Amino acid sequence: MENKLNFQKKNYSELLLYLALNIENFQILPKIKLETDLPQTVRDNIKSYFCTYKSACEFANQIFLEIYQPGAIKKYCQQSKIGKKLPTAFYIHISALEQLHPLLRLYENLAYRLYLKAVSRQKADTNIPTLIKFNFDKPTISYLHYPDFDIDPHPALKTSISINLNDGKVEQRNYSNSKNPPVLHRKETFVTPEYPYYKKFAQLTSAEVKLGLLDNTRLIGTRQGWLKHLKNHGIEIQDYQVIKHTIEMPIPQIERHKAAIVRKQISKPVRLAVEANLFTEGKTFFDYGCGYGEDIKQIGQKGYLSGGWDPYYLPETPCIAADIVNLGYVINVIESLAERREALIKSWELTKQVLIVSALVLIDDSKTEGKLAYGDGIITARKTFQKYYEQEELKSYIDQVLNVDSIPIDLGIFFVFRDEAEAQNFRASRLRTNLSTPRISCKNKRFEDYQEQLIPLMNFMSERGRLPVRGELNEETDLIAEFGNFRRAFQVIIQATNYQEWDEITDKRRQDLLVYLALNKFGNRPKFSQLSVVVRNDIKSLFGSYTKACTLADLMLFSLGDSNLISKCCQNSSIGYKSANYLLVHVSAVAKLDPLLRLYEGCANRTIGALNEATIVKFRHKLPIISYLFYPDFDQEAHPVLHTTMNIDLRDLSVSYEDYTNEYNPPILHRKDAFVTPDYPHYEKFAKLTLQEEDRGLFNNFKQIQNRLGWLKCLEENCVEIKGHRVYWRTNVDPYQLKILKSADAARKRRRKQKLNN
Repeated sequence: MENKLNFQKKNYSELLLYLALNIENFQILPKIKLETDLPQTVRDNIKSYFCTYKSACEFANQIFLEIYQPGAIKKYCQQSKIGKKLPTAFYIHISALEQLHPLLRLYENLAYRLYLKAVSRQKADTNIPTLIKFNFDKPTISYLHYPDFDIDPHPALKTSISINLNDGKVEQRNYSNSKNPPVLHRKETFVTPEYPYYKKFAQLTSAEVKLGLLDNTRLIGTRQGWLKHLKNHGIEIQDYQVIKHTIEMPIPQIERHKAAIVRKQISKPVRLAVEANLFTEGKTFFDYGCGYGEDIKQIGQKGYLSGGWDPYYLPETPCIAADIVNLGYVINVIESLAERREALIKSWELTKQVLIVSALVLIDDSKTEGKLAYGDGIITARKTFQKYYEQEELKSYIDQVLNVDSIPIDLGIFFVFRDEAEAQNFRASRLRTNLSTPRISCKNKRFEDYQEQLIPLMNFMSERGRLPVRGELNEETDLIAEFGNFRRAFQVIIQATNYQEWDEITDKRRQDLLVYLALNKFGNRPKFSQLSVVVRNDIKSLFGSYTKACTLADLMLFSLGDSNLISKCCQNSSIGYKSANYLLVHVSAVAKLDPLLRLYEGCANRTIGALNEATIVKFRHKLPIISYLFYPDFDQEAHPVLHTTMNIDLRDLSVSYEDYTNEYNPPILHRKDAFVTPDYPHYEKFAKLTLQEEDRGLFNNFKQIQNRLGWLKCLEENCVEIKGHRVYWRTNVDPYQLKILKSADAARKRRRKQKLNN
């Protein structure tokens, strides 16, 4: 019976595909050929499954039109029961193509027609593809040829041909002569269980997963990376069998417990959780791999029930489930892949609400120079093991092992939420702009009489950009008893405040939500029901529907592909320091930028995370690269020294670092007032300093003062010194030279004043 139903379902899909492919010239609105033009067998089947030809055509037209709907391809790919699903793409073996939804088959068929035309014109390689890749972030289908798919446990990619369905452009890559081509893993995910070698593929994957070989996907994506990974762990793959060899090399006894650090204050990962308001009343805390237990002590002193376990320092303590669990710098000191994986899984099993995962991220290669390599890490002088991750590698590892979408908080620090609604609420809160409640601008007797009752409503409106619904405001009973409803109460508030300021708050909250929804496109955008109640209410009030909000967010995200538009936004920004090629903005001002720039920065921040101590964000006009610059003394020093830079390339999410801590002549910062907004606490002090320096002519040769030595030379030549945020004339200089410089200073001041008056 089941086979009969499957056969009927297949015939039904084949008919729809057949009709859709017969749409004349693929025109909008679709027009299918006349019924009399179709073969008799097709006409008979149409009557069996659709009753009338008109009904069948309506279904085919609907499928054809739906292809052009935003998100349709991604939706049907994610709903598919076969194929390999990734956040940005869907892969399927050519043998399983006919089992896809008719819409996806039609989409692929349109691409294949363009493919055949293109390869015939270009005389390109026309090998039968092995896998088909549906891209979510652009209208592209790729045909991937793995000639040894069935034979090689991890076959290499020979050719890749990508078809853009918008413009018909074809991009071909040939890896035939490459020494390091991409290789394939988890082959069973691409095929159906009926595939001849499915069982053999699945058994190999299971064995590799148990050994943790597939955890760090970024390291094993190419042949050389995969072979090096196997060699580091003494493993060989022979005829779909995993063979583990003994690594014959003298390795000192690893003493993991020595990696524990004696702290006198709370660790950074737990501190960030506290600052993120994850610790609310009644929350419990457990530190898995707690070392000396300082975090247990610190959290306990804050009034929370806390405990912990450590295999060396607290081995007898039972592992107890808690609301918040910390796995702090543990997985990076475990040399065994299997034990490392076990620690991550065990800590997740103990987590009721939020898991904090942290590990060391490599910024300076000198930390590994001259050290004894072992496995995927090194042996330190203290006989401890240390695995230095890259930021994107660590996220990928957490996500893959736990099947989650971890949230990057800082370098090497991630939060993993048990409840998807809470995760989405947290993401949304991080993108919410800090706004002030409008001030009372005019006297109103009724407002003054009920001001105490109206303040909570004003605060809610400032926080959410909308009026509350019943149950959202703790003080609503008295408020509704007096005014009847929230809208009437708000009318009284308007009479005492500036209505335009409330409109601006609503608009800003609408922008916040658009940025949040657009960034969710990179993962699996949650269903409306998966969002927290408060966010659902926000969307209903500010957009009317989730569909409308998502459509607007997708349009904004799509516009990021226009580099000219990004460049224009940078050039037109009223916030930040602008140059010909980039825009520099203080982190406190990012939320006040154009929504498109906020989204642009959010692409890097959401996927990789930012330096928590970052001071400046750098936007490049033409290159899709976001940089985070750390000036630890930004507020204190008149011209702070650059400490670290983190660059995120949005094309491949690769991360690079620049460390200036040991530089003799590091870069320094000028015109600090340009990077912040006028409401920044030290803005006036910064602005006065910049004016003084301009009057003294210190910026006349800006290229020469980018670094510390050039700046010091400039100060000496101009007979000035800087104390605090003030410029002073030096006294131990040639009087005549000082007189000339003072005269030039006075002339610049006059010109500046004249310019202001004009």
